[in-house]
Amino acid sequence: MGKVYVCWRRDQTYYKLFKSTNVKIVFTSRNTTGKRLAVRQEVPQSKYHRSGLYQLTCPECEMKYTGQTGRPFKVRFQEHVRDFKYNNNRSKFAQHLKDNKHAIDKMEDIMEDVHVIKKIKMMDTLEGYHIYKETNASNQINDRLTVREHAIFETTVQDPYMGRAAPPQPNS
Repeated sequence: MGKVYVCWRRDQTYYKLFKSTNVKIVFTSRNTTGKRLAVRQEVPQSKYHRSGLYQLTCPECEMKYTGQTGRPFKVRFQEHVRDFKYNNNRSKFAQHLKDNKHAIDKMEDIMEDVHVIKKIKMMDTLEGYHIYKETNASNQINDRLTVREHAIFETTVQDPYMGRAAPPQPNS
């Protein structure tokens, strides 16, 4: 007597096919109780393995470059380093460092994750806001031609708490 292994119970056609024969149908599943009960060890990711909105701060003049990426921050930072190293002029941040004869520093020292989110349309708005904010502070490396007046951004930059009380400061 032989056995035929079928993965899904919904394949009743096999059952009907072999019903009149001496072959038994055995339904199996890879989704076992042991697999369901197993504790999964998730490897904690560093913040540089995520994606979203980031800022790079020039180590010498404290000017900021704001960017977004759907790839890990680490990958995007390596692209900026490569552009700096090979003078590619694809990265405004690398171009700023070259033009001003500034040195590049370690990722941990100059990169900050502003918003950790997946690549979505809202990232363009968030990036625009942070570029606008840094432009108003005269602290921005991004292309100044992309910054336009924006009433909501202007209100938020002038009054970050928008009429609400500022959070209490911890006593020193």
